[in-house]
Amino acid sequence: MIDYGLTEDQKMYQKTARDFARDVIRPVAEHHDRTGEYPWEVIKKAHELGLTNTMVPTEYGGLGLGTLDSSIITEELAWGCTGISTAMEANQLASGPVIMYGTDEQKEKYLGMLVGPPKEDGTPHMAAYAVTEPGAGSDVAGMGTTAVKKGDKYVLNGQKMWITNGGKCSWFFVVAYTNKDAGYKGMSGFIVDADTPGIEVGKKEDNMGQRASDTRAITFDDVEVPEENLLGGKEGVGWMQAMHAFDKSRPLVAAGAVGLAQAAFEYARDYSLERKAFGKPIAKNQAISFMIAEMAMNIEAARQLVRKAAWRHDRGERNTKEAAFAKAFAADQAQKIATDAVQVYGGFGFNKEYPVEKLYRDSKIYQIYEGTSQIQRLIISREIVTDRQTSFLST
Repeated sequence: MIDYGLTEDQKMYQKTARDFARDVIRPVAEHHDRTGEYPWEVIKKAHELGLTNTMVPTEYGGLGLGTLDSSIITEELAWGCTGISTAMEANQLASGPVIMYGTDEQKEKYLGMLVGPPKEDGTPHMAAYAVTEPGAGSDVAGMGTTAVKKGDKYVLNGQKMWITNGGKCSWFFVVAYTNKDAGYKGMSGFIVDADTPGIEVGKKEDNMGQRASDTRAITFDDVEVPEENLLGGKEGVGWMQAMHAFDKSRPLVAAGAVGLAQAAFEYARDYSLERKAFGKPIAKNQAISFMIAEMAMNIEAARQLVRKAAWRHDRGERNTKEAAFAKAFAADQAQKIATDAVQVYGGFGFNKEYPVEKLYRDSKIYQIYEGTSQIQRLIISREIVTDRQTSFLST
């Protein structure tokens, strides 16, 4: 049977995350958006509460939550501020390949680092997923970073771009070519300690939205990585490691988009009930009431797509198509709902003193990072064709 209800544990996670978003994140969201300051104090409190790194298995010190549980938490944190939640949630993407493919030693060291005691300065350990390059975003196979085996080390050279937590992390998950002639089958995954000599961290990018997130270029100049940091101890599977991690992380990113859309909807709904025009609340006008209704409808649809994709992943079923459904739809709806919320506010929505202006700017990146909305449609179309061909061949 299908059960749409949350378990008691899930309700507890949801409430804890919502309370944290309301009491800790929202009061400082405007400050971090205005200054671009990294939200260390928020992250420290979230780490203490167990709201970060939620999918690290229990045997390595984590809570061992599933993708569905984590998506519920992510939605609430993003409701507070997606810039801050993206900084927090980047660990989930970086740790995904390690959880799925790392050796026991790699998991114990690097996952244990994320959930373990903070650094000497009191800040938690963060991680970064370093795959995108200046000339290779959606076209991962077009990357230029290489890793050449020399003795018991690999020497990395190349540049990554738009790396979240790039200037704040303790380690990177990096994909590089170990055999350029083999195409994507020549890519390998590495765990690279951030303090390794030869790593150059670029300036913090001045982005349109989600400004609390630390996004930078990372350059590897003859960076020596010990062979024990080859993820899973096997060459040639880095592309698979990186792509399979998206099946785990895309439902979480989509959940963040739902959280932003929910916030925009709530602001627009409440404002439409307070703002009067022609002697009555603007919510009484059909043009506005239909916009509010469509927001609510599409948020619920996006939420259900997220939860189905997460549920399938937790069951050990392939969820590539469902994850793409959720990512594309939730991202597009977050952007549309934030746009409509600005429209409901009218001229006030165009002003930085009102919250929907920030939501509008923050929403756009959901259609770009972790696979653009166009790439999600490409994935979906390929999955549909594959399903059709499999069905045809089996008849």
